[in-house]
Amino acid sequence: MKITAVETLVCHARMRNWIFVKVLTDQPGLYGWGEATLEWHTRGVVGAIEDLAELIVGEDPRRIEHLWQMMFRQHFWHGHGIIRSTAISGIDIALWDIAGKLAGVPCSQLWGGRVRDWVRTYCHLGGGRMEDFYETSLDDAKAFGDLAAAAVADGFTAFKSMAVPPTMPIEGLRPLRLAEAAVAAMRDAVGDEIDIMVDCHARPSPAMGLKFGKVLDPYGLYFFEEPCWPEAVDGLAMINAAISTPVATGERVTSLAAFRDIFANRGCEVCQLDITHCGGLTAARRIAALADAHQIALAPHNPQGPVSTAASLEFGFTQAGYLICETVHADVPWRSEVVREGFTVEPAGRIVRPNTKPGLGIEIDEAEVARHPFEQETLQRVFYRDGAVGDW
Repeated sequence: MKITAVETLVCHARMRNWIFVKVLTDQPGLYGWGEATLEWHTRGVVGAIEDLAELIVGEDPRRIEHLWQMMFRQHFWHGHGIIRSTAISGIDIALWDIAGKLAGVPCSQLWGGRVRDWVRTYCHLGGGRMEDFYETSLDDAKAFGDLAAAAVADGFTAFKSMAVPPTMPIEGLRPLRLAEAAVAAMRDAVGDEIDIMVDCHARPSPAMGLKFGKVLDPYGLYFFEEPCWPEAVDGLAMINAAISTPVATGERVTSLAAFRDIFANRGCEVCQLDITHCGGLTAARRIAALADAHQIALAPHNPQGPVSTAASLEFGFTQAGYLICETVHADVPWRSEVVREGFTVEPAGRIVRPNTKPGLGIEIDEAEVARHPFEQETLQRVFYRDGAVGDW
């Protein structure tokens, strides 16, 4: 059996271009789907996939570990830069889809079988609608409460918000009070039975991340995401040790060694590896084993397209430390038309029952994808009051 081609299909979804990867084989009708979505770097990732295809076309798709090592270690440069690591991820996910189809079982069965009967999911405020999640003004705390109530009305028992404004390395009380008012409004709107996550988007410095963490600690957040740059391992560890809310990070981390350093320094309690960026399902399983050794939980980053979601769910059914799956369901109104999924979502509680189809259990509608060709993603930038560049 041989790989005959690696194709990319780009589907514009407003803030992101979903990059679907299709690995074809010489067996009639046998192919796999992956995803390598990386906002604002679509053309770079598609080019990297074309480069990697030179390494694996003609090889046996069943030798997944061997192919992963080739993609990571050959062409001289190691594959942990974000563009190449994302490209590797998309191909690797597709190879596991093929493996499941060959065996006639869901991918979870290849990794030892299911450890749970269902996976919990959470949403973004607004269901992933860009304006609601990223652009709701922190001057309007009531809007955060209204969006939180809407998420619960949609059946979710947990949701994530961007309730921390961009700040310079050191600022005074105003941004802290804005964040506190927004979180207080959400907690008042949904009560104590619903889990709230706050995403800082790695905007704050460690000093400001610590300030935000302490101000929001009394509100019982489920986790406090990216309170500073992931490279600032000492800063993460300082914040994690100083607050009771679990710190979460990892979506921008692409090497096993970097995860090792974060875990060893107790920089987080929740690992947010991204299966479409960290090297695919092959690398994700290594990271998960390392997290397990440190008793660090898993809540993978997953705001991308439907193949990423299928992969994250399939992975979650096999990992004891997997807490919850991030989902986006209302970023574009035609999302469900692009994919047929093997898993089922129960409206009450938004829990996911297992996929029963081989591989990832999904099929992409290529005709529907073609109706949404590449467009430059909607630009998102941050500048401080004085004009200096900030982190979005």
